[in-house]
Amino acid sequence: MIKLDNMISIAVEAAEDKKALNITILDISDVTTIGDYFVICTGNSERQVMAIADNIEEKMHESGYSLRNKEGYRTGRWILMDFGDVIVHVFHKEDREFYNLDRVWKDAKKIEHE
Repeated sequence: MIKLDNMISIAVEAAEDKKALNITILDISDVTTIGDYFVICTGNSERQVMAIADNIEEKMHESGYSLRNKEGYRTGRWILMDFGDVIVHVFHKEDREFYNLDRVWKDAKKIEHE
């Protein structure tokens, strides 16, 4: 659990460094087998979404965590980054409202962070 907490902390701090908005952490471990946690955050522009994703990827790599898959980077609207147990979603604000993962995964436990 310490390792996952560390992964989540790194992802959240990296997102905050690039001024990500509305950061949400969902514990999806009881709902699905695709991972244990979602980290969901928002940027105001395609450029900011890409910068947030770049920083998360860089900080996770520096800490020894491997990116298994990344999708959506070219458009900068919804970037999904799979780090195994932790899956990061970086959304453009309009796309976050449209796809509303918080509602789709409403059965997941929301984890509070500072």
